Amino acid sequence: MSRALIIVDVQNDFCEGGSLAVQGGAGVAAGISAALRSGGWDHVVATKDYHVDPGAHFSAHPDFVDSWPVHCVVGTDGASFHPALETSRVEAVFHKGAHAAAYSGFEGHTTEGEGLADWLRARSVTDVDVVGIATDHCVRATALDARKAGFTTTVLLDLTAGVAAGTTTAALAQFAEASVATTGTPVVAPGPA
Repeated sequence: MSRALIIVDVQNDFCEGGSLAVQGGAGVAAGISAALRSGGWDHVVATKDYHVDPGAHFSAHPDFVDSWPVHCVVGTDGASFHPALETSRVEAVFHKGAHAAAYSGFEGHTTEGEGLADWLRARSVTDVDVVGIATDHCVRATALDARKAGFTTTVLLDLTAGVAAGTTTAALAQFAEASVATTGTPVVAPGPA
């Protein structure tokens, strides 16, 4: 059995001060770094939202469901990993969403074109832990796809931040239905979905 940590989209634009900030994002970055210092993962990978022109995913009048403010544009500081995230153990980065919306890390590829599922299988990974931003969007999609791909999947909720209470609650229900294990409690902004 080999276990990997998948760090989802811990980027400047998704943390406080970014164009699509999620409350608690910077704290999640620091928490993941602390976990990496003591954690026992065999492999560590990360995903990045990496937009060139994702079409209707960007909107001047976003609905925060299917459309969003401009974020994580290739070549901008917003697309960079948050400085509180320790990246020395990250073995591969999977970029997603260049020309379309992409929520799951399993839609991403390395610069060499390798997909996340293939990368994990090539290293005999059987179990994955998923952390990052946001619990109710890209963490949710990545964890559900990991389970669909046959990996034993756990979301470490203490190391995630959610956009809204309603959508985070819905994501937790989806995890339970899909046999995605969870531990801890996500940081989530108060208020409606």
